[in-house]
Amino acid sequence: MDNLKTTSLYQKHVDLGANLIDFGGFHMPLYYTSIALEHHQVRKDVGMFDVSHMGQILIEGKDALAYANYVLSSTTKLRYQNQYALLLQSDGGIIDDLMVYPFSSDQILLVVNASNIEKDFNHLSSIKHSFDIHLRNISDKFNCIAVQGPNSFNILSKLFKDLPKHSSDFMFTHNEHGPLLISRSGYTGEDGFEIYTYDTYASLIWDDLYKLGVKPIGLGARDTLRFEAGMPLYGNEMNETINPIEAGLGFAVDFKKEDFIGKNALLAYKENPLRKNVGFELLEKNIARSGYEIYKDDQLIGQVTTGYLSPSTNLALGFALIDINYAKLGTIIDVKIRNKFVKAVVRNKKFINKNNKV
Repeated sequence: MDNLKTTSLYQKHVDLGANLIDFGGFHMPLYYTSIALEHHQVRKDVGMFDVSHMGQILIEGKDALAYANYVLSSTTKLRYQNQYALLLQSDGGIIDDLMVYPFSSDQILLVVNASNIEKDFNHLSSIKHSFDIHLRNISDKFNCIAVQGPNSFNILSKLFKDLPKHSSDFMFTHNEHGPLLISRSGYTGEDGFEIYTYDTYASLIWDDLYKLGVKPIGLGARDTLRFEAGMPLYGNEMNETINPIEAGLGFAVDFKKEDFIGKNALLAYKENPLRKNVGFELLEKNIARSGYEIYKDDQLIGQVTTGYLSPSTNLALGFALIDINYAKLGTIIDVKIRNKFVKAVVRNKKFINKNNKV
């Protein structure tokens, strides 16, 4: 693990005794106390995550808006709200999922997954064509702290005035520490904020939050929280071999746009879909893990993409990409767990009631 990158908050994680792992090429905290304790801390109160490993790619130039709308699945609109989008191949496969921050028609920020920074930047660079734009990978400049949970507004308002009022709203400003971007968003299903700024300022904000009693949360709870909230993870629910229709991400595709990369392939696929990502619940005591095979009447029909014993519901739940002929709610399926078939039922992916609109 000696070749792994670190964020500017790395030493704080070490000092707090975090259990560190390799995540996307970075030394990142899996947990500080336990995944379960940290999960419930966010659901019931407030917690903070170091998500500085995420990448930032800036699109600049007079064609920035037109370019964004060509390379991304959703429509980028000029308003102070962040927007969810997919970066697609021409065949509709998902290169990455990301958040879009449209500062202006000639400056748009993309926040991408840590493991995909180089891949995304190279892909975007290869499809600039005749667009008058300039791409900058500014991932090394910025750090991000996510403050999540029902008490996040009360806590963060002690440090910042005029916080974004509604889910997905963001504010962008400069102060004596440099640029500051705060959006009312997150990856937990709870109300929360994501704060982007330079290294030194991020360290000061982390210390201020810690002094206010905000508990640090690791990536383990981040995954169980996003899963319960029905949020997909790149590498699990999506990749280059899975398209948005299969992944259940059709809401992030705007077919009304005149053109975008992957549009024709997705229109054709909609006419004859073959697979679907579904939710399921085990009917026996067990846990289904990512990669486990799923059968129906001894026929292999798909595999688990994410599975957990949900900390909030205490139910054994999962997502699975399966043959669309078996995706109807209520269908009984078999999950192969350690060479044993365990019964499960296909259900909706609304495992909890979300407290945000992201």
